[in-house]
Amino acid sequence: MTVRVVLPSHLRQLAHCDRELVVDAEATQRAVIDAIEQRYPALRGTIRDPATGRRRPFVRLFACGEDLSHESPDAALPSAVVDGSEPLRIVGAMAGG
Repeated sequence: MTVRVVLPSHLRQLAHCDRELVVDAEATQRAVIDAIEQRYPALRGTIRDPATGRRRPFVRLFACGEDLSHESPDAALPSAVVDGSEPLRIVGAMAGG
């Protein structure tokens, strides 16, 4: 299946790609990130830790106005992402004081 993914500018610069990617993957976070890392090797280790496979702490995943970051990486993505009407957004979170 085809999934639309929107990347933040710093990841687009690393991958030398457009704002929105289209990847062929199963409709789970893990499968989509696997497909992104396969297609854009420069992004390996930027979205998730290569040793543990866990999402990096300051990276968030959003779709359909919901934060999907704390769901299981193998949970199904929302149906609007699956049917292509909404993208999966990868966002760098901000912190500070």
